[in-house]
Amino acid sequence: MNFDYVQPVKIHFGKGRLQELPKVLTDFQGQGLLICSKRSIKNGLAARLFQENPQLIATFTDISENPDVTEAQECIRLIQEKEISFIVALGGGSVIDLAKVCGTLCFSEEEVAAYLGSGIALPTQRLPLIAIPTTSGTGTEVTAAAVLTNRELGKKSPIVSDNFYPDIALVDPELTLSVPKQVTANTGMDALCQAIEGYWSKGNQPICDALAIHAARLIFEHLVTTYHEPHNLEAREKMSEASLIAGLAFALPKTTSSHACSYPLTNIYGIPHGEACTLTIDYFAKVNASERLLDFAQKVGFESIDAMCEKIYDMKVAMNMRIDLKDFAISESQLADLVCLSHHPNLLNNPVEITDEILETMYRSFI
Repeated sequence: MNFDYVQPVKIHFGKGRLQELPKVLTDFQGQGLLICSKRSIKNGLAARLFQENPQLIATFTDISENPDVTEAQECIRLIQEKEISFIVALGGGSVIDLAKVCGTLCFSEEEVAAYLGSGIALPTQRLPLIAIPTTSGTGTEVTAAAVLTNRELGKKSPIVSDNFYPDIALVDPELTLSVPKQVTANTGMDALCQAIEGYWSKGNQPICDALAIHAARLIFEHLVTTYHEPHNLEAREKMSEASLIAGLAFALPKTTSSHACSYPLTNIYGIPHGEACTLTIDYFAKVNASERLLDFAQKVGFESIDAMCEKIYDMKVAMNMRIDLKDFAISESQLADLVCLSHHPNLLNNPVEITDEILETMYRSFI
């Protein structure tokens, strides 16, 4: 077996580590932009960072749940206007993904929309980035991918570049204590999908396999507790660890079928990304059943693949997550569109060829 492993992000993990940001920023020259959610403004966290870190001179908060190319373009305008030298991204996957894109495309003369799903080469220059996740699920603080949406064209797609690796991931579990319950569920199950898909991906490799097993064990053990006991700091810490490790687990092998199908489910029906991935993960586990996947299931604590799938289903029910698409009253023509749009490039990473017939059978089981 031949494989390569690269992880350039310097990771600072632990409760209270946010207070180390002033020390971290001593290594960065010039003035910085804080990219964060409006929630960080309302709860006073952004104000605290500005007070403690005078190098931060501006903030950008106009970020939707699935950030649009127009939002990224507006952020780039601010970066250029303020002559920003580095970025601090404080938030969930949407915030950090937008920061990753803007830190590179601020050096481009092209519009952000031109890069979405086009394969156009990105600029080689980039701004330094410190990623501070406030949710446990996306793992984007340690990956080279960012997902943006072009609502005008109805397109949501990842952009991948080594430029997108943050310089530093500062992971403080205390920042996740105020995350709403359904966001906790959606992001936590997204991390589980990342771990499982990274393990069965065609690009699997031993280092990422070990990380996937570790992350999945933590999620199976702690996510439902975190959902029902949101102020349980020990459970929150374990989920922050799981999210980070899951990000490392799929960063190189890449995600597969469940993530491919999540894009049209989010674009067309507005289902949150993590919930959209989770809807199909147990179905695809049965499609991808193999000795390798059985070994994974047993290493994370189950006797069989079916037992693991039952646990995933039970977790969805326990956390009030979507288990079907019945409320959308999907027509035959809409079903055909859903099958067609599920042929996202991530589907090519799946160990089993996913045909139209497999997709149609799966979606019919949900409607």
